[in-house]
Amino acid sequence: MSNNILLRKFQISDRDRLSELANNKNIWDNVRDYFPYPYTVQNAMEFINFCISQKPYLTFAIEYRGELAGCIGLVPQDDVHRISAELGYWIGEPYWGKGIATEAVHLITDYGFNQLNLIRIYSGIFDFNKASQKVLEKAGFKFECIFEKSAIKNDVICDEYRYSKVKS
Repeated sequence: MSNNILLRKFQISDRDRLSELANNKNIWDNVRDYFPYPYTVQNAMEFINFCISQKPYLTFAIEYRGELAGCIGLVPQDDVHRISAELGYWIGEPYWGKGIATEAVHLITDYGFNQLNLIRIYSGIFDFNKASQKVLEKAGFKFECIFEKSAIKNDVICDEYRYSKVKS
């Protein structure tokens, strides 16, 4: 674990800062539509309560130098895909460009492989989100394929770039 970056459970006291960071169209433009925008304090409370109730814990606060900087989580798949999980994350805009996302991806990947016994972790990134593609590449994820015209964001049809990492 980096001295500056750690993954921790969300706390009720994160409510205001979470709402402040997440209420940003620049973040919303790069995440799925179920992520609310505008992002209210009520949205933050509902999300924190959801995270706190998880067993096993799958969604973490990203802390940078003692401050909430973003969120990262795994979504385990089911049935024949139960050895896999989808990875999702976002970093608050004041923390962009500091290597936080890459380190957080390393940390959650280790958690997924070593604590959850996953074999494969993958992530789908919108074609226009070059920064997130670089994060995954720096974290050792392999580019697998392009799901052509498979998503729509802001009324624009786009491709999804799929990356994965397999437990060695």
